[in-house]
Amino acid sequence: MNDLISYLSKLDRVLVRNPLSDWLVAVAVALTIMLVVFAVQRLLIRWLSNWQRPKATKMDPALINAVESTKLWLIVFVALYVGSQYLELGKKTELILDRVVTVAVFLQVGLWLGAILDFWIATSRMRAELTDVGTATSLSALNFIGKLLLWMMMLLFILDNLGINVTALVASLGIGGIAVALAVQNILGDLFASLSIVVDKPFVIGDAVAVDGYSGTVEHVGLKTTRLRSDTGEQLIFSNSDLLKARLRNYKRMHERRVMMVIDVEFSTPVEVVETIPGLVRDIVSSQPQTKMDRVHLRGLVGGAYQFELVYWMLDPAYGLFMDTRQQVLLAIVRRFEADGIRFLFPYSGSSRELLAAVAQMSQQTGNPAIGEASEAPEGRTTSPPVVSSAAAAAPPPSRAG
Repeated sequence: MNDLISYLSKLDRVLVRNPLSDWLVAVAVALTIMLVVFAVQRLLIRWLSNWQRPKATKMDPALINAVESTKLWLIVFVALYVGSQYLELGKKTELILDRVVTVAVFLQVGLWLGAILDFWIATSRMRAELTDVGTATSLSALNFIGKLLLWMMMLLFILDNLGINVTALVASLGIGGIAVALAVQNILGDLFASLSIVVDKPFVIGDAVAVDGYSGTVEHVGLKTTRLRSDTGEQLIFSNSDLLKARLRNYKRMHERRVMMVIDVEFSTPVEVVETIPGLVRDIVSSQPQTKMDRVHLRGLVGGAYQFELVYWMLDPAYGLFMDTRQQVLLAIVRRFEADGIRFLFPYSGSSRELLAAVAQMSQQTGNPAIGEASEAPEGRTTSPPVVSSAAAAAPPPSRAG
């Protein structure tokens, strides 16, 4: 009994303006609040993670993110503030506690709202990547802008509750902002360029683009840089402002692909056979799927050959399909030319004297007087030198043994 009376008398001892019993009550209240918040946080996460419960909603993952963003070190300040209500503290101490708990509350609210915003942006981007890639690109910038506005509002609320004149602060920030903008104008230029990319959408994530001799697929559009995965595998990083200034090709938005090929046929090919080449090439291209024939013409007599120009369109611009179709067209032309005895031009790089000797030899073999006359024409005669050159280039080079 005497020990109990002695213990109770100690509780009446004044410690920093308050009895020891009041201090114990304040500490007990603060610890209880912290333990309750910790336990409730765990229980809420476990309960919301149970998708089998009757009242599960689509907002549960967002609530889980918000609950997980609860910081216990911020709750400590709130618990200490509640416990201090059982104590008699000085006005200065109470003012400090008021300001600390104000900052802690607004920081925690900002974390909750930021977690919900992150969840909304992440889920919206996942849906957009399946339907509209342009929206997915816009959401990347929207996340940054939303976070920036959120924390600016939290900062203004904190300063206002701390008794700071926010109006005067905003005015002073406007003047200081000009100096900051001049100091970081390159960074701000890239920032506004990223917003221009988001709004105007010259390209979006997943587009195949080419710029300044580099080509690749857009992987990420950031606040300062845009990252491409090149065709050879490495990552290319471009400044956003540089991208907007450059001449950029967006292959993903190509609805049709134009294909042009040049076919060189030996000049010794009979004219009757040459006349049939456009028709048979047209038939070959038209037989391929996803193609639209444009034209095929004999465009000139160049380098000792009849030079044909073939142009057609791929209705599906996919690069793999384009290469497969091009290969099939070329193989079909080779097979048809081989069947009809049509020879492609064999490159020739002999001297002019050898060219004339080859022309004379061809004229004797083919019996074509035009070629023979062209090779033996005097300077004043109005023969066609290109025909001589073309015929000679098509002939095999003579032996140089002599």
